[in-house]
Amino acid sequence: MPRDEESKLVARARRGNADAFRQIVDAYKDRIFAFVWRMVRNHHEAEDITQAAFVRAYEALGSYSEKWALSTWLFTITYRLCVNHLRKRRATVADFDLAELGTTEEESPEAIVSTEEARRLREHIWDAVGDLTAPQKSAVLLFYREGKSCDEIGRVLGIPTVTVKSHLHRARAKLRAALAEHYVEDWTHLRLTGESRSA
Repeated sequence: MPRDEESKLVARARRGNADAFRQIVDAYKDRIFAFVWRMVRNHHEAEDITQAAFVRAYEALGSYSEKWALSTWLFTITYRLCVNHLRKRRATVADFDLAELGTTEEESPEAIVSTEEARRLREHIWDAVGDLTAPQKSAVLLFYREGKSCDEIGRVLGIPTVTVKSHLHRARAKLRAALAEHYVEDWTHLRLTGESRSA
């Protein structure tokens, strides 16, 4: 959604226009739900957290600053709810499929290795991602899936940009190690580096 359109919708929503806020929800609900689901890996819980995120956003509209994209602000609210939920649940963050981060069909592991090797590769990736902390995993999702810059991710996670870069660096190292045995180092380098967004 263009920033000027976001600003107009937020301004109307702040004045109590319910239709304007519904448009905001409609524009971002799928992305927010996808992020939450990859964090909690439970459909019902993801629905509840997504709903709670928009309720929290509506209540906090007065605090939104146009310095940041509306999506960044929404992900900030959502991330905090996810972390609180995971702490209460006392569960580790479940794995997600690296292929969901935006890899195209031509660049996917399946296009490079056989079906059986691809299955093994995916298992190794899942194992590696399972070792990531919640902030590391969130940084990876926001960077690769949402195209957020390190500055924006820092805003979402409430950490300095340099820490975001550290999270991404460590996550890449773990995933590279998981892929190394499958002879796809070139693919790993291509998909896990993000020099264009200063990571």
